[in-house]
Amino acid sequence: MMRNWSILVGSLLALVCGGNAYLANAGEDARWNVVLFVVDDLGWADLGCYGSQFYETPHVDRLAAEGMRFLDAYAACQVCSPTRAAIMTGKWPQRVGITDYIGAPQPEAWKRNTRLLPAPYETALALEEVTFAEVLKQRGYATFFAGKWHLGPEGYWPENQGFDINMGGTGQGGPYGGNKYFSPYGNPRLPDGPPGEHLPDRLATETAKFIEQHKEGPFLAVLCFYSVHTPLMAREDLRQKYEEKRKRLGLVEKFGQEGPREVRLVQEHPVYAAMVEAMDQAVGKVLRKLDELGLAEKTVVMFTSDNGGLSTSEGWPTSNLPLRAGKGWIYEGGIRVPFIVRWPGVVPAGTICTTPVCSVDIFPTIVELSGEDPARYKVDGLSLVPLFRNRTFPADRPLFWHYPHYGNQGGAPSAAVRRGPWKLIHWYEDDSWELYNLEDDIGENRNLAGQYPEKVAELKKLLQDWLVDVGARYPTANPNYDPTKPDGRVAHRR
Repeated sequence: MMRNWSILVGSLLALVCGGNAYLANAGEDARWNVVLFVVDDLGWADLGCYGSQFYETPHVDRLAAEGMRFLDAYAACQVCSPTRAAIMTGKWPQRVGITDYIGAPQPEAWKRNTRLLPAPYETALALEEVTFAEVLKQRGYATFFAGKWHLGPEGYWPENQGFDINMGGTGQGGPYGGNKYFSPYGNPRLPDGPPGEHLPDRLATETAKFIEQHKEGPFLAVLCFYSVHTPLMAREDLRQKYEEKRKRLGLVEKFGQEGPREVRLVQEHPVYAAMVEAMDQAVGKVLRKLDELGLAEKTVVMFTSDNGGLSTSEGWPTSNLPLRAGKGWIYEGGIRVPFIVRWPGVVPAGTICTTPVCSVDIFPTIVELSGEDPARYKVDGLSLVPLFRNRTFPADRPLFWHYPHYGNQGGAPSAAVRRGPWKLIHWYEDDSWELYNLEDDIGENRNLAGQYPEKVAELKKLLQDWLVDVGARYPTANPNYDPTKPDGRVAHRR
């Protein structure tokens, strides 16, 4: 599918973060209101402002036009729970022990015919961990959470981790109760609405209500959408809209191959497109409330996703091109995500940033926005406030991943490090290494490991030292693996 990448490139040449346009001292002492949107499974290319020509996202596009759009932002993991733990704590998922989505089989319960057994992982975010909600609550903030939590069973839910109000956050990884994306929801933390009420709109309504109730501030509102995670369900009016758009544009399904899985190459799935637009409309409802109350100039808004788009499994609903693969994979399609920040008076409208940042940076950034010093907390992330205010930010800081599991999307146990333009991947099944220069090869098509052994050695040491530092757990040989039987990574669309 054609995407308007020329607009991205032109904008990038015109305005890159770090320029002299920043207002260095705006709001230095303020306790800013904070609104954080986290979308589930939204791909890097799933927004109009990131190049999609099929999905329509005018409200998020507006947010990007009024703030900073990061092109090299990353989720801390290629699946959800680890990234959510990283967002909440500012720590690498490996340090808190949540390295797979909560609910995935532990090694003793593993049934798939794979070469390795996945590593064990923790099934809840420990209450001893400090979340940014707890820090802001101590700073006098009213704190609110809506939507997907997925960081442990009851007793470990948002109300136990610093949030005054919890609307919909449980241990579930999706809207699996009741009528799923439509009321009745069957959610113990979200009272049912009228029959047929749509979940993303309801979550936005609750968020807007909280903002109005606490308009005197300061407040923290976190809206973690269940959208656009499976089940693939949409409002009928939006589904029909995209059915017609698909026909009008002459789009048809097209698939390639990623390892043992087919991978979608064209964005044309009407139900998924409808889910993306419904999410965008919900964002718009919250932004309108800020405008109506005169709070937009006092509020920092952040928008991101917990991992890449779903392209190799569970309906194969989106394409992440030009990125490779998708959710569950260590390639860019699985970990590179949208990230947008609107900070009036500090971040100039329409700014584009190519500095690599990660989920772990959200905690220290929010903490500093509250007027607290993030250095008081032992975290792995870096506050982005200095970047926004044009002070020093380490552009060559290494970012790390370690996923000692088999995802449902075909990916295998792996680890990676990115530093500057270079990214090194280690596959645990066969102890192989891949090296890519992302500046020249964003699609990770040319493995340069054989051409640059010194770069491989440099990045390998960085990765190995980091794995020791975070106490990484590793997959082990599967004694029940039978090479004569079908590989457990394989799945077919039909």
